[in-house]
Amino acid sequence: MNAFYTDHFVLPLPEGHRFPMRKYSLLRDRLTAQVPGISFKQAPAASDGELALVHTPAYIQGMVNGTLDASFYKEIGFPWSPAMAERARRSVGASIAAARAALAQGLAGNLAGGTHHACADKGGGFCVFNDIAVTARLMQTEAWRARRQMLRVAVIDLDVHQGNGTARIFAGDPSVFTLSLHGENNFPFRKEPGDLDVGLPDGCTDEPYMQALHQALSDLQGRFDPDMVIYLAGADPHEGDRLGRLKLTCDGMQERDRVVMDWAWQRRLPLVLCMGGGYGHDMETTVGVQVQTWRVAEGYWQRWQNRESLSTEHPR
Repeated sequence: MNAFYTDHFVLPLPEGHRFPMRKYSLLRDRLTAQVPGISFKQAPAASDGELALVHTPAYIQGMVNGTLDASFYKEIGFPWSPAMAERARRSVGASIAAARAALAQGLAGNLAGGTHHACADKGGGFCVFNDIAVTARLMQTEAWRARRQMLRVAVIDLDVHQGNGTARIFAGDPSVFTLSLHGENNFPFRKEPGDLDVGLPDGCTDEPYMQALHQALSDLQGRFDPDMVIYLAGADPHEGDRLGRLKLTCDGMQERDRVVMDWAWQRRLPLVLCMGGGYGHDMETTVGVQVQTWRVAEGYWQRWQNRESLSTEHPR
């Protein structure tokens, strides 16, 4: 299973910054030791043209060159630096590469990504460029050029924070369905309406969460017929997260991942995995939750490799 990484680009963050930059390299180290079926590949950088499928030229150039007003960087939460701009490009490039691999092999992922707060003309909440949106748009463009096919993409966003940037970018677009299951009282405090938003109360535990997830997937199935899935598997609904405010156990998080990946597998939908947020009091706990996600993903990737052929009819 292909996994694309960007953890060698480390932002020069000030002491005490709450963004857990080390979790990315820790995740790759843990997966290398514990999940031998994963093949790690350095992420390419997304081009200006690829970014422009979603983002405005002024925002792209201002971010790349560091010439935006200071308020833009403040809203993102990172000070500008060349490493910050390059990492943002490569985080998008990782999801693009994972999507191409998933379309060929069934499942692949980005060891970072899930930057769902970024809008067309600005970032926010530690998100610079929206890798989910750029990836969906580019895969649609490539499918149209190759086969004159309109690729329909379902975004299943299970980060604890609502995917406001992704929802805004795809508002009114019938070719992309945005599903977000999130903490109702958490950031962003002004939500952008997506195609299906499920707000959960503080303290939500495994059982009501899973009930909400099953219902949401049933609603998605009844309203949209996707050709691929982008799954944002945030670790921040876990009970040990500093910012999450939900109370899912490790077992609950693993069941969440199995339900989503099985839903995609049963329909033979290629799935792109992005990691999203994770801000545990103990970074090892966050990484442990993410390792679980990749173990589940690798198991479903094996199923894809064992199927009779890539041309298997998709049961819907």
